[in-house]
Amino acid sequence: MTLSKTTRILLGVASLTLIITYFVPLWQILLWAPQYPEGLTMKIWHNTLSGQIDIINGLNHYIGMKHISAEMFPEFQYIGLFIGFLMLVGLAAAIFGSPRTLFFFTLLSYIYGVAAMWDFWRWGYEYGHNLDPKAAIIVPDMSYQPPLIGYKNLLNFTSYSGPDTGAWIIIGVCLLATVLWWWEFFKGRKKNKLSGAMARKMGTMAAFFALLSFTSCATGPEPIRYGKDNCHHCKMTLTDKRFGAEIVTKKGKVYKFDDLNCLANFLKSGEVPGENIAQTLSVDFNKTGQFVDVHKAFFLKNEAIKSPMRADIASFSQQQDLNAVKAEIGGGEEMNWDAVRAGF
Repeated sequence: MTLSKTTRILLGVASLTLIITYFVPLWQILLWAPQYPEGLTMKIWHNTLSGQIDIINGLNHYIGMKHISAEMFPEFQYIGLFIGFLMLVGLAAAIFGSPRTLFFFTLLSYIYGVAAMWDFWRWGYEYGHNLDPKAAIIVPDMSYQPPLIGYKNLLNFTSYSGPDTGAWIIIGVCLLATVLWWWEFFKGRKKNKLSGAMARKMGTMAAFFALLSFTSCATGPEPIRYGKDNCHHCKMTLTDKRFGAEIVTKKGKVYKFDDLNCLANFLKSGEVPGENIAQTLSVDFNKTGQFVDVHKAFFLKNEAIKSPMRADIASFSQQQDLNAVKAEIGGGEEMNWDAVRAGF
């Protein structure tokens, strides 16, 4: 049995797409703090690092973390070779039409992904735990391991780690290969007189597996790009880093908002049914870049807050942060999410 013409074309194009990963970053680490509200960036490519590495190293020096440089990543010497080998295997499957080679290509892409996640976790653990005992700032029992994927608070910094363009390309190729392999397997079984009911089950399994894999990789909030992202409801550009909100659907789609009244009115519109929403988040007024679940947040309403669309409500992840702002601006109305939503 050989692969169908359609499968071979799709597989060939997907394999060639991996060339792009040599010219774009694979991973990104972002940092926010009150003194750096615009954020600090570190991009990881297949053979180097880019971004504001010098500033990050300067800050990390005070807490005893090692100096980040490309030389500390021996993986840079062979990541490009691994990607090239994966591309060649995919092209071989497309050219020769071998189902076994397609299976090997699919399996290899998953092995790459698991190995990359483990290697990144291992580096992060060593980097965040092996600290200089003579550092200027020492917090007992404190470690600074960056998150594997997602957000994490490290002292007064909020850090984010996640796939960049190159990793998303590899993930997309991996999922496409998975669907193609399942489809070819289904066809082969059908030629062997597989019953119609079993064939439908196999097709459903392939679609479900691909959807499950994509959802596990992609579902989650996205960092708000202030000055670039627009509010989904009022279409205004998000500019004030103290405010913002997001809705993340169960399929991983993200809707961004510049104020809580825009979020509440969007929910009221029913554009996204409640049962399809995975997360509803707001930006912590005191912690730049950090999200808090609206159902767990503490809200303070006061005209002095002056939010972008004049909801004039700030959200906090901690009650003591709310209390401090309340004392500073001379009072205000404390609210929970149900009260906030009912007010619009």
